[in-house]
Amino acid sequence: MRRFKKILKWIGLIVLFLVTGITITVMSRQNMTYTRPYPDITASDDSTIIARGKSLVFGAAHCADCHSLSNADSLFEAGQEVPMGGGFVFDLPFGKIYAANISTDIETGIGKYTDKDIARALRYGVKPDGTIVYPFMPFNNMSDDDLKAIISYLKAQKPVRNKVPDHELNVMGNILKAFLIKPVGPEGTPEKSVQPDSSAAYGQYLASVVANCKGCHTERGPTGDFIGVPFSGASAMEEVGGSFIPPNLTTDPGSRIYTWTEQNFITRFRMGRLQKGSPMPWPSYKRMGDMELKAIYRFLKTLPPSKTKALKPQH
Repeated sequence: MRRFKKILKWIGLIVLFLVTGITITVMSRQNMTYTRPYPDITASDDSTIIARGKSLVFGAAHCADCHSLSNADSLFEAGQEVPMGGGFVFDLPFGKIYAANISTDIETGIGKYTDKDIARALRYGVKPDGTIVYPFMPFNNMSDDDLKAIISYLKAQKPVRNKVPDHELNVMGNILKAFLIKPVGPEGTPEKSVQPDSSAAYGQYLASVVANCKGCHTERGPTGDFIGVPFSGASAMEEVGGSFIPPNLTTDPGSRIYTWTEQNFITRFRMGRLQKGSPMPWPSYKRMGDMELKAIYRFLKTLPPSKTKALKPQH
């Protein structure tokens, strides 16, 4: 019995030592810093470029859906600017992630950052202090001109004083941040400019790089890596309003849009959000122009038929 107690004691000490060591390691890696290049992108005061940025921010790039808690539709109808003070919370299994204040406020927003600081954060996922930007935004391969337009629009807006809460990670979140979440950069060299038109090629750029259709309509693994065929559907997203399954958008007969005409596609987007709680950023997507929606539709119609075999809630 004495020997058994001694063994238990040593086992307890070893476990304590391991837990303490892992805890110290995890906490020491919470603010890892990374070095990434600064894109040669600076803001412009050209009204055409600023207008392009506004179109992206409140349309395909859907920045306003996360970085503003205001009723954008009402403000748009009244001819007023939508404040980009941040604050939207992503309530996830590993913690709460808050969308940043991206107004020009110096204390609580991005007013103190250079244009190149912002461009690096969007393209390489690294903040001005070198820490990571959580990979919620798909803009790593956005063209130089479109990044310039977005930054130009943001820099032209009035500051909004709003202190966004710090992220709140649980134990799992701290472990993920310490070992698995790293900056995400572009695949290859981003284009300097991408010409907007109604072609399938431009639709691919919108669906994969700007609007992030691929991000939700493709099956992902536990760490966010793509494991399914692009645009073939994904597992259910559990939201406040219920369970929502991102549907298949390929040319498979089981696809949500298999029988849709181009006009059907455009009409559906104009309707906006029909299901309360739907995670799709309908308020922004319904503001896209007909040309953009035609391009996305035409791109989706070039995809080979495919489908995700198992669609089930992720717990």
